[in-house]
Amino acid sequence: MAYYTWILAFHVLSFLSWMAMLFYLPRLFVYHREHNDNMGFLEVVKIQEYKLYKYIGLPALWATVLSGITLMLLNQTVFQGGWFYIKLISVVLLLAYSFSLDYYRKVLAGDPNFKSGKFFRFYNEVPTILSIVIVAMVVVKPF
Repeated sequence: MAYYTWILAFHVLSFLSWMAMLFYLPRLFVYHREHNDNMGFLEVVKIQEYKLYKYIGLPALWATVLSGITLMLLNQTVFQGGWFYIKLISVVLLLAYSFSLDYYRKVLAGDPNFKSGKFFRFYNEVPTILSIVIVAMVVVKPF
């Protein structure tokens, strides 16, 4: 299965691109929230938030999911390990987190006072924790 490793490489690169959006978009929300009195700045940040989510994050999300499903279909032995189900649950949580960012992006576009910069700083830690679990499960396969 020479093509399997190419799909795996694509999957890893897609995951990296998706994670880049997940790490940076909440940081833009912090700037958005903490500089809501500067209308020129807000207009630029709104464009950045939109483009980051729609043109980088969302395509990378779907590329990650579709390549991951392809890998599962090509190597069904992954279903035998308990590590896989922990990884899968973490991926589902990461998907929910990703879609929540789009919700926050839309709300912030209309209400720059929504939530606080501190909230978004804390919220920004969620993908870090989930990515640690995902990578640890894939690399270590503890059970």
